[in-house]
Amino acid sequence: MKKLMIYGATGYTGRMAAERASAAGTPLILAGRNEAALVSLATSLDVEYRVFPLKDIAVIDRSLRGVAVLLNCAGPFVRTADVLMRAGIRNGVHYLDVAAELDGYRLAEVLDVKARAAGVMLLPGSGGSVAMLGCLAGHTVARTSNPLSLSVAMHVAGGLSRGSAVSAMGSVTAETLARADGTLVAQTAGTIRKLDFGKGPVDCFQVTLPDLITIWRSTNIPNIAAFVHLSGIGFPQGDLLALPDGPSEQERLANRYQAVVEVTSSDGNVVRSVLDTVNGYTFTASAAAEAGRRVLAGENRPGFQTPAMLFGNGFAGTIADTTIVDF
Repeated sequence: MKKLMIYGATGYTGRMAAERASAAGTPLILAGRNEAALVSLATSLDVEYRVFPLKDIAVIDRSLRGVAVLLNCAGPFVRTADVLMRAGIRNGVHYLDVAAELDGYRLAEVLDVKARAAGVMLLPGSGGSVAMLGCLAGHTVARTSNPLSLSVAMHVAGGLSRGSAVSAMGSVTAETLARADGTLVAQTAGTIRKLDFGKGPVDCFQVTLPDLITIWRSTNIPNIAAFVHLSGIGFPQGDLLALPDGPSEQERLANRYQAVVEVTSSDGNVVRSVLDTVNGYTFTASAAAEAGRRVLAGENRPGFQTPAMLFGNGFAGTIADTTIVDF
C-alpha cells in the first residue's frame, strides 16, 4: 500500500498534521532526524516511522520506498525544500509542504518542467497561508470582470512558533517585492496600507509572500501586493531559537486568523472579500493533512500546482471553521 510520509513529523506543525492525518485514517509514515521523538509519536499513533537526515541521496531514496506522497513540515524550508523536491522527482513521489518562504516557490517554478516529465506534482503551501489566501483570492476574482490588480492581507493574531519566527525573519529582512505588470519588482521598504478585515481599516505593512507567485499563477492578475497586520504580542524579539515550539492549544483557540482580498477591475470597480478561520497553525495542520489525503487518493496533476488550482477555490472553506463574507 502506498503511503503519505510526513517529514519533520515531530516538529510543532508536523506533529499536528500527523495527528490529523492519522485520525482521518490516511496510511502514514512519520519521518525526520530525531529517532527518540519519532518512536514516541509513531507509537502513540500506531504508525510506521523512518529516521534519515537530508545529506545522503542514496539514503533518502531508499527511505522513500513505498511512499506516494511526501509532506514536508521541516523548516526552515530553505534547507529542506530543494533536497526533498528533487528526491520526489527522482522517485516518482508527489511533494507537498507548508512553507511560507518565497524561495521554495521559485524553485518549484524552476523544477516544473522536470516534475511534469516525471509525472510528479509539486504542491508547496498545501496548508497555511498559501492555501488560505489563494482560495480567498480565487473566490474574490470570480466576483469581478477584467480584474487588473489585487491586494491581499493576512491578520496574524497571537504568538508565532519557533520555526515560523525563524523563517519569517528571513522574509521580513529580505527585499520587499510586489508583482507589477506580471513581473516581481522591488518596493519601498516600510510601506503601510490600510485594509479592512471586517471591523474597520487597520494598518498593514507590505511584505514579500509566496502568494505573489501562487495567486498570479492561479489568476493571471498582473498586479499583486501582499500585506500583513499583526496583533497580540506581535513579532518576537531576542533569541528566536529560545522560543517555545509554538502557541498552546488555549492560545490557538483564543486567536483566530482573518484575511482580506481587494480586487480592482479595469474600470476602477473594487470588490472585497474577508475570510475568518481558526488559528493559522490549526488551519495549516488541518489543510496539509487533508491535502495529503486527497493527493494520495488520486487528486493530483504533474508539475507545479497551487491548492486553489488543484482543489478549487472552495478548498479553504472545507477546513475547520472557515467562512468568507463578501463586501
